[in-house]
Amino acid sequence: MAVKIRLRRMGQKKAPFYRVIVADSRSPRDGRFIEEIGYYDPNQEPSVVKIDAEKAQKWLANGAKPTETVAKILKVAGVE
Repeated sequence: MAVKIRLRRMGQKKAPFYRVIVADSRSPRDGRFIEEIGYYDPNQEPSVVKIDAEKAQKWLANGAKPTETVAKILKVAGVE
């Protein structure tokens, strides 16, 4: 089972915000997930990013692969 850290789209049409989740790579974008580790709101100025660094580190250490976008968000949040 390949585990990914990725974004789950929430919010209204044309006003999205995203939850950062840990999910099986085979599950659909807004489908089943294992754990929620934060959120990203691009609608606010400046964009709001809140990540639970401890959980993110734990999943990265266990071999979860972040998507490109999530990797950038993690960098901004200071999680390496």
